[in-house]
Amino acid sequence: MSEQFQLLSPADGGPVTVENAKGRSSVLLVCEHASRTLPAALGTLGLSTEALDAHIAWDPGALAVARRMASLLDATLIFQNFSRLAYDCNRPPEAADAMPEVSEIFEIPGNRGMSSAERQARVDEIYRPFQQMLAKTIKARTDAGRDTVIVTIHSFTPVYKGVSRRVEVGILHDRDTRLADQMLALAGERQEFVMGRNQPYGPEDGVTHTLKEHGLANGLMNVMIEVRNDLIKDETGQGVMAGFLAGLISESLTVPA
Repeated sequence: MSEQFQLLSPADGGPVTVENAKGRSSVLLVCEHASRTLPAALGTLGLSTEALDAHIAWDPGALAVARRMASLLDATLIFQNFSRLAYDCNRPPEAADAMPEVSEIFEIPGNRGMSSAERQARVDEIYRPFQQMLAKTIKARTDAGRDTVIVTIHSFTPVYKGVSRRVEVGILHDRDTRLADQMLALAGERQEFVMGRNQPYGPEDGVTHTLKEHGLANGLMNVMIEVRNDLIKDETGQGVMAGFLAGLISESLTVPA
């Protein structure tokens, strides 16, 4: 008999949340790294509280900004309920960093030596439900004759491996540059934040999985937004950034392609 492993219990809750499901905006907001929560079966993965509070476990401030944007835009928001250390829903199962053994300077003891059944449980119980919810939501909107624009929200650290990052907001894209081009052009005129194209990460870093799976595959306009997390560490900063991004997206979508 093959080995089986059950990851989630009823007490853990589900792996994905949908908010404002009836939002009228064409924008569909996605936050893959919204939470630092780990399923109870994984304990702490052998990490300290400090490590589990850090960027390796989640994107601090990203969900708060996404929620404010959802309210401003009247957009549907879909987000992951577990830490990316359990499974990074912006990575396919074959990617090494989908369940990383090392993240930045931290080793992840609980991700070493997993059995095939343990790995598969994380794929089946976290990744696949998240992807299925995105696909189901997009299909329902398409069937109803609605446009969908995929916008994923992330945050990044001001310093990475000892190097300071000047860019404050990154606008990331894969092969479809339409929305990114418009956003960067408008942002350049306003000069409110230091913006960068495909910074501090780009497609070569494997970060555009959601855009490819649900945007490019369906012919939908899409973009990934990265915000430096020192700018969104409190409610004031989160509100300012959400207002800036919501306005930038709205205006960009009114410009003829």
